[in-house]
Amino acid sequence: MANLKEIRNRITSVSSTMQITSAMKMVSAAKLKKAQDAITAMRPYAEKLTELLQSLSATMDGEVGGSFTAQREINKVLIVAVTSNRGLCGAFNTNVIKQAKAIADSYEGKQVDIFSIGKKGGDVFKKTNTVVASHNAIFDNLTFDAVAEIADELTEMFTSGAYDKIEIVYNQFKNAATQIVQTEQFLPLAPVASDAAASAGDYIFEPSKEEIVLTLIPKSLKTQLYKAIRDSFASEHGARMTAMHKATDNATELRDQLKLTYNKARQAAITNEILEIVGGAEALKG
Repeated sequence: MANLKEIRNRITSVSSTMQITSAMKMVSAAKLKKAQDAITAMRPYAEKLTELLQSLSATMDGEVGGSFTAQREINKVLIVAVTSNRGLCGAFNTNVIKQAKAIADSYEGKQVDIFSIGKKGGDVFKKTNTVVASHNAIFDNLTFDAVAEIADELTEMFTSGAYDKIEIVYNQFKNAATQIVQTEQFLPLAPVASDAAASAGDYIFEPSKEEIVLTLIPKSLKTQLYKAIRDSFASEHGARMTAMHKATDNATELRDQLKLTYNKARQAAITNEILEIVGGAEALKG
């Protein structure tokens, strides 16, 4: 059995760790509320914008999306992996990294590069893949304008022919305890459903439908990327809060076990001292 000093040191260490994890849990819980409200408020707008774009496109003949809908032979693929800048959030980053690598493996014989958003993913991918760009500072000031610049960069990579397909991998926020890894095609735009035309009303368009669609597409792409990063941001805080909650519970349980061990060791030491005193007294009598 470990001596009393060692057990006391372990109790102190575990208690300190428990205080840290508890504080991190509270911080993540506070940040989660704000991030959750932001993504919840944004989703209806993003979905309606996509619905409007599909409705307009379905009523038009020919290629209305221009370079955004160009279907080329897939030789070069870019995967946008959205992770976090910090760890201590369970399997949050690992799940995205695994999914991105699985997608890369599915394009066997093709050139597959990584566009990293988040330091944790970038650090891993640099060892195994080609990382063409890293945007880690985006989470310091997560605004639509900041994300729009990244979306423009991705759009330029596709329209210039540098890549034939761009996919986004991120964690979609469901609740504080559940994050769902999602893979979305960013470019080229997926063909719209043919039955979407039925939902389009008899409208007079000013300017023309073509101009409206070509204006909506870049905005829709920026909104799609912003929603993905917002989802990931909320998921990160939810995952960290859950992980720190479990860590605090485990630390509490370990501390209680150590205290029990300490009390047993202390009682055993007192009993031994009493026995030694009694034994010495008996020896003096004899």
